[in-house]
Formats: sequence, C-alpha cells, structure tokens
Amino acid sequence: MDNGAIVHIDYDLYNAGTEKLIETTREETAKEHDLHDESRPYSPMITIVGDGRLIPGFESHLADADSGKEYNFDIEPEEAYGERDASKIETISQNVLLRSVRDPNTLSIGSPVDIGGRTGILQFLSAGRARIDYNHPLAGVKLRYNYQIVKVVEDREEKVQTLMKMNTGKDDFDIEFDGDDLTLTLPEEMAYDQNWAFTKFSLVTTLRENVGVGKVIFREVHEPRQIDEEE
Repeated sequence: MDNGAIVHIDYDLYNAGTEKLIETTREETAKEHDLHDESRPYSPMITIVGDGRLIPGFESHLADADSGKEYNFDIEPEEAYGERDASKIETISQNVLLRSVRDPNTLSIGSPVDIGGRTGILQFLSAGRARIDYNHPLAGVKLRYNYQIVKVVEDREEKVQTLMKMNTGKDDFDIEFDGDDLTLTLPEEMAYDQNWAFTKFSLVTTLRENVGVGKVIFREVHEPRQIDEEE
C-alpha cells in the first residue's frame, strides 16, 4: 500500500501470549468475546499509510499489504509499545495522590490517574503510599493483529471530507474545487472552537501532502438568527 493512501481498516487486536481480545472494530468479534459495548459504534479505523499514527510494526506490515486481503501477524513489544521500563514505576505519598484527583472515591487498583500531567495506572495503595505505573498498558506485550483493508479512498472530495473528519471529528463541510484550489465552507459552530485557529494550519499541510491541493480557503458563513415572535 502506497504511502499517503487513505484507508479503512477492520481489525482485531489480541494479546498474543494470552489470546485475549484487546480491541476490535468488528461488532461480531466483540460479541463473540463478551466485550460488546452498546454505547460505541463499530466501524473500520481510518488512517493514512505511512504517516506514523500507528505503532511501527503495524505501519511496516501495512506498507506491503493489499486491499481486501485478510492478514494475521504478531508484533514484538519493541515494534509495538516497547518493553516495560522499571524507571517509569514510581512510589508517591498518598497525600500527593489524593490532591491530584478530583474525586478520591473513584480511586481503585488498576484505575488510571493523572499526576502532574502524566497518566499512569494505580498499582498499589496502602500505609500512606501509592505506586503508579507510567508504562503504556501494553508495554512488554506481544500483540497479534488480524486485519483487512476494506476500502481505499480514491475520490478527491471524499479524501478531503475524510481528512477533515479525522482531524476535527466533523463531516459536514461543503467542498469546492477550482482546479487544485480548495474552498471549504465550515460548519458555523467551528467559528467558536478555540482549537480551530491552531488546527487549520496543520490541516493545510495535511491536505497538500495527501490530496495535492494548492490554495486552501476556509470559508465561514454566519446565518442570521431567527427570533420567534411571541403570540
């Protein structure tokens, strides 16, 4: 698969040592393993081949993959989330822990905690001390992926819409091409998004690298507000 290709991927991710399902985009697989979550949608993951969003072992395998073919392969920890690092396990006082969480009643062994901007897992809490593991939860784990590229996005407008959704979470942009120049009419609520001013600059680079656009125009439209007349 060529670098820069925008693809939809269905996958199942397992712990290769225990064969326990970790994550899946397939609803039937989730049901088979008693991990079905009715609150989440099950749909293929969308990614850009070669842009570094995926772990190195998956990126490498994807580079040689073909659309429509089912693959099953293992990834060693060094090509996934790394080996476990003992230096990332720290012991702090219980008082520091309690000051760092909004609701101490939510604390439990195995739950995530944020200490000084770092997220870790609470491993131990007793005698006024707490042990926090800042390793990635999958550090040291050999992974097994079962995946298939179910779609390669080819249409130019669909590429733009897909990239916009990947980066903003929205998919209701009006798209107009004039040659290679692109005009995007934004949903009105984006004008009030504090992150938009920073997001749009990286989006321009993304659109040029993956769609080959020239000039990029972001267009805002503010409709007049309707005021209901009192009867």
